[in-house]
Order: sequence, then C-alpha cells, then structure tokens
Amino acid sequence: MASLLFFSLGLILCSSAVLAKKGDVIEIKDSNWNDVLEGEWMIKFYAPWCPACHRLQPEWNEFADWGEDLNLNIAKVDVTAQPGLSGRFIITALPTIYHCKDGVFRKYQGSRTHKDFISFISEREWEAIEPVSSWVGPDSFLMSGMSALFRLSMWIRQCHNYFVEDLSIPVWGSYIIFGLMTLLLGLILGLILVFVADFLCPSKRHRPQGYQYPIPADRKKAEDEQMEEVVNDFENAKLGDKESSDVPQDKLRKRTAKS
Repeated sequence: MASLLFFSLGLILCSSAVLAKKGDVIEIKDSNWNDVLEGEWMIKFYAPWCPACHRLQPEWNEFADWGEDLNLNIAKVDVTAQPGLSGRFIITALPTIYHCKDGVFRKYQGSRTHKDFISFISEREWEAIEPVSSWVGPDSFLMSGMSALFRLSMWIRQCHNYFVEDLSIPVWGSYIIFGLMTLLLGLILGLILVFVADFLCPSKRHRPQGYQYPIPADRKKAEDEQMEEVVNDFENAKLGDKESSDVPQDKLRKRTAKS
C-alpha cells in the first residue's frame, strides 16, 4: 500500500514537471540571445509598465503550452532590462513579436490570441512574410553596433542616477561631469587619429632623403606640355636672332666684292 502511494505521488510529480517544462517561456538576455539563431522561435518583446503587454501575457502563456507539440521555442525579452536587445531588434512599439527560423527573422503582424499564434506556426503562415534584410538583421554587424550604443546609453543613465541619488550630486553637477568626460574622450580620440594619420601619411620633414612626391598623371602631362612650349619658344627666338645677325654679313660681303 505504501509503495503504491509513493508510486502515485511520483507519477503526479513527474506529470507536473512535464507540464511545467511544456509551458515554460524562455527568458532571452544579451548573454544567451544567440540561441535563437538555431531552431524555430517566437519571441515577444515587452515592458513591465506596458498595459498591452499585460493583456497579451495570458495568451502568450497559453501559447507556450503548445510549444512542445509545435516543436517551437517560445521566448520573451524585457526591453527595460535588456536595452541591447531592444536596439538589436529596433523595438519601436510594445509588444513586438518576432518569428525566427534558423536565423531568419520575420516580424509578426497578425492577431494576438493563442489560436492565431498556433495557426501561424502549424499552417506555416510565416512563409508569406518577407524576412528582415540580412544587412539590418539582428545578427548583422550594423545591429551589433546599434546594440552596443543602446547598452552605452543605459550605462550612462545608470551612472547619472548613481551620481544624483547615491552621491547626492546636483543634476547640473552630473551634466558637468559628463561634459568633461566627453571633452576628454574627444581629445584622446583626436590624438589617436592624428597619430594614425601621421603614420599613414607622414609629413614632409619625416620623409626619407630624396623622396619624390607622387604627381598625378594629368598634372604631369600638363607640365610636360608647358615645358615643351617653353623649349620651342626658346628655340624659335634663338633662330630668329641668328637670321637677323646673318643679314648685315651678307650685305658686307656684297660691298666687298664690288670694291
């Protein structure tokens, strides 16, 4: 009797564990977002303060119960906690839902009930949606840079809150600190650019002895034509002087012959 009781209890626990696993919604963060590049995913972007996101939550949780049957991973992203992902996916409205199949992203624009979600996957309705272009895709270099900018902006905001709330620095004092940091960073970057430019294109005093500056082809041709004209003018002038000096000598010879 006791063994039967333990067996029944174990069966109940296993069943509840399976159901819990089946209805799980995966939390996507900056650290594990690359997981969505493999397999099939539906990803919801939300914010805790968003009323529309709260209305969607029960439908999304019910949709998650079908994840195992559809061979689908169902996930969510809190944009307030993951600003990098908000920038990577260019989230401009909440809630926003993306479908991802083996690294190809499509934005879901349909109705937001769990039945519509199930139909969208089971009937492969996502194939009729144009995928996000690869050069602005979440895994592209451009969007990686955008993600870094969003994380930087969040870090700056956290620093501002730390200065104002924890250190009791006035708001204008925090602005002055960020202004000085911006000037210092600009000075450092400017010096780095000067060193790089001087290394790639050294100034005249740093050129090696006898260095010949490269002359553009059209400029060299014009200089050659100009030099040729100068030489021709000089030769013509020289020839004219010689002819003018030969005339008196001929006349002198004639006079000598008559005498």
